Amino acid sequence: MRVIFWGTRGSLPTPLSAKSVRQKIVAALVKGAHRGLDTPEKAAAFCEQELSFAESATFGGNSSCVQIETGGPEYLLCDLGSGAREFAVSAIAKHGPAAPQTYHVLVSHVHWDHIMGFPFFVPAFIPGNRIRIYSCHAKLEQAIRGQNAAPCFPVEFGALGARIEFIPLEPGRPYPIGGATVTGKAQRHGGDSYGYRIEKDGKSVVYTTDSEHKMEDVVALQEFVGFLRRADLVIFDAMYSLADTMSLKEDWGHSSNVIGVELCQMAEARHLCLFHHEPIFDDARIDKILAETVRLEQITRVGHPVRISSAHDGLVIEV
Repeated sequence: MRVIFWGTRGSLPTPLSAKSVRQKIVAALVKGAHRGLDTPEKAAAFCEQELSFAESATFGGNSSCVQIETGGPEYLLCDLGSGAREFAVSAIAKHGPAAPQTYHVLVSHVHWDHIMGFPFFVPAFIPGNRIRIYSCHAKLEQAIRGQNAAPCFPVEFGALGARIEFIPLEPGRPYPIGGATVTGKAQRHGGDSYGYRIEKDGKSVVYTTDSEHKMEDVVALQEFVGFLRRADLVIFDAMYSLADTMSLKEDWGHSSNVIGVELCQMAEARHLCLFHHEPIFDDARIDKILAETVRLEQITRVGHPVRISSAHDGLVIEV
């Protein structure tokens, strides 16, 4: 499988400000002074080889949307945050508006940051397209339709041209969806949330965002470890610090990088990707958290290594 990240922020979109862009430019100019960067090629090489990701790029600002390529002709997405618009524009550019496509969408839950991209999801406006939206969440259809109702949005749901279907899923039961096998799991989060394990040809991706873990709840912990068992990639809600999850933001429904490492080590997962970034964290802070998480995995490792990465808009991971 191939995983493409179109939106990786939690709670709300976080666009890069003019001040932040200027700070990156100033820092790069100072670092590159007297390097003879007088051609685009030299400047590009300098950015690639001598600047960190946070210095030369950005983790992005769109809310949750992840594409899973399974090798078939149909699309498979996880969540419809603001990143769904970027995905939709790319898909339309690839096929053109006159070539009907099928889009399968797994929705973790219906908090606004995870569905806010649907009113701007271009394929929904085009007759001939088929959009199948799945969730274990009981209020999926109500929430999606409600966004397109007056006075919130000018285009009513009934005016959309595509064939749109809502398919309820039962947690723990495997379903064939978009060329893969998908199994949902209930997660601890206000208003309910569900993770999805996506399997294809012996490979597995677990998409688990908006989930809080109580380490003292041994039964729930072991169930979740089973859900992650030997996954090739775990896309994990690492929104808070460990201290926040245990104090100020306890019961807010999110997890941390530290808990992600521990769960993936217990489950013998191969790759942990930190996801659902806190909107108040800038690129430098997210980069620092990534470095700290890599070090944490190294010093706590008891078996095989867990690869650590941090999601950013545009990231592609081969599974």
